[in-house]
Amino acid sequence: MQRTITIDCPPEILMGIHLNAEDFAFYLKKQAAISLFKEGKLSSGTAAAWLDISRTAFLRIAFDAGATLLEDSADDFQRETALL
Repeated sequence: MQRTITIDCPPEILMGIHLNAEDFAFYLKKQAAISLFKEGKLSSGTAAAWLDISRTAFLRIAFDAGATLLEDSADDFQRETALL
């Protein structure tokens, strides 16, 4: 089941960051996916699927944003290998 979340955004914000509404929506979605991954609330595979990109591409983006793949905990290992 797909859910849509609506966020109010004044036009001056879009003009200030030089993005149209569609590109800004994807930017926010990408930032949310990275943040949720970094917090351990979303696996890299689920985040990649949500963004419709490969897991490798997502991990590259997440690492550039300061994420780590595993913190040597059993929970991290289980979460990351669950989709294999």
